[in-house]
Amino acid sequence: MEKYAIYVPRLVKKEENFAPGHRACIGCGEALAIRQAFKALDNNVIVVNATGCAEIFSSQLPLTSWQLPWIHTLFENTAAVASGIEAAYKAMRRKGAQLPENTKVVAIGGDGGTSDIGLQALSGALERGHDFTYICFDNEAYMNTGVQRSSSTPFGASTTTSPAGKNSIGQFSWKKNMPAIAAAHNIPYVATATHGYPFDLMAKVAKAVATKGPAYVHILSVCPTGWRSPTDTINRQSRLAVQTGVFPLFEVENGVYKMSVDMPVLRPVTDYLKGQGRFRHLTEDTIALIQQRVELEYRKILENVKHGSKAAKTQG
Repeated sequence: MEKYAIYVPRLVKKEENFAPGHRACIGCGEALAIRQAFKALDNNVIVVNATGCAEIFSSQLPLTSWQLPWIHTLFENTAAVASGIEAAYKAMRRKGAQLPENTKVVAIGGDGGTSDIGLQALSGALERGHDFTYICFDNEAYMNTGVQRSSSTPFGASTTTSPAGKNSIGQFSWKKNMPAIAAAHNIPYVATATHGYPFDLMAKVAKAVATKGPAYVHILSVCPTGWRSPTDTINRQSRLAVQTGVFPLFEVENGVYKMSVDMPVLRPVTDYLKGQGRFRHLTEDTIALIQQRVELEYRKILENVKHGSKAAKTQG
């Protein structure tokens, strides 16, 4: 991980596949994450974009921020459309059509379009083994329509449809584990990333797109509007999510887990929660419960990494 500790602008190409001038909110982590993700790729990419924040702020006619072939889809059919494009591309080349070689299909969606509404189509596409990459930009709620909860909203967060109050702590269920669901499909590549670790994010997106077969990348994207956090702290929040174990960074290559950033000692989750207004109502007891859950889930990933290392040694 040491190679990501120093920012060296010259290591990143100057060309932008996602141009400035879009209409994202001030301090939008998702816009930054999209820019980083597509900087990692060349321009031989077709983008399939679900309804959501990214689609809304980047593509209002007659303007667009996309310097790539781009198609808008509904929440529920993004992976299905990406599958169709990938299959059509292969069929046309098989029939002799003069198309560019090695064109890649990248589908992107928010947490709602991925873990809720589009999950069925995504599961089917991963099961069928289409050669495409799906990227979930997870800002942990339906932000562009009013900060309604999704199944990716963390436990205890206050949203407009899970408001905190006298009889409610906010979101009542634990965040759905989409990377684990994707990995359970036994696809070649799954990874987590966040914009606070830009080189790690770009390397994982590049690896996912280069992978033969389906790949899934889950990117935590800080949303100051929905998280009720200062607009100049998105990268700090992003890094705190990793340093507290709330959002571990790892890869799953052909079923083998590998930590990207292994924290010897996790910071207390309070460091992460206190900077966000959506958690300010939480009691010490609830924070202790979240701390317990975070440590439990982190240990599970470490166990998976340990098991993978043993398996690799056995095979070697």
